[in-house]
Amino acid sequence: MQNIIVAFAKQSDAQNFKSILMRGGFEIANVCTTGAQVLSAMENLGSGVVICGSRLGDMQCIELAGGMPDYFTMLLVASPAKADELPLHDHSNIVYLPTPLKKDDLFSTVTMLVEGVQLRRKKLKEKRRFRSIEDQKIIDSAKAILMERHNMTEPEAHKYLQKCSMDSGTSLLETAEMVLSIK
Repeated sequence: MQNIIVAFAKQSDAQNFKSILMRGGFEIANVCTTGAQVLSAMENLGSGVVICGSRLGDMQCIELAGGMPDYFTMLLVASPAKADELPLHDHSNIVYLPTPLKKDDLFSTVTMLVEGVQLRRKKLKEKRRFRSIEDQKIIDSAKAILMERHNMTEPEAHKYLQKCSMDSGTSLLETAEMVLSIK
């Protein structure tokens, strides 16, 4: 999934970029005119690319970049004069593309950014998959406590930890640490 958000202060600019990108084979998740709309859309998507101008209806792109989640990257499309006014070097999650731009440059840059976001998510997912021995011992200890106190089987204790983890929005390890802290 590409999760591309197009955001420009003028609705007509946003729609033009959307149609150009769609003709290039990209799926657009949202079209926005304000930073608040972009931030709201990001919460629902989890990761992706925001293509925007230097200024939105309610904030500059720099302010938006500062509030973006880790799994989003911004493609700033602006004139060199406007880009020079912004402290782009302070933000590692902004890629700048000067106007006027060619479709091929836009398509290749968006493709690169989408693939980069997907790769970062995949690497983190793989990293989470392998727990250290110490982390596994903590989880096993929490399961043992649940099994002893609540007469659960090992699979039931594991399922309970998973459910509590999902309900509270914490990792399995953090949930196990909470169980151990209650002893």
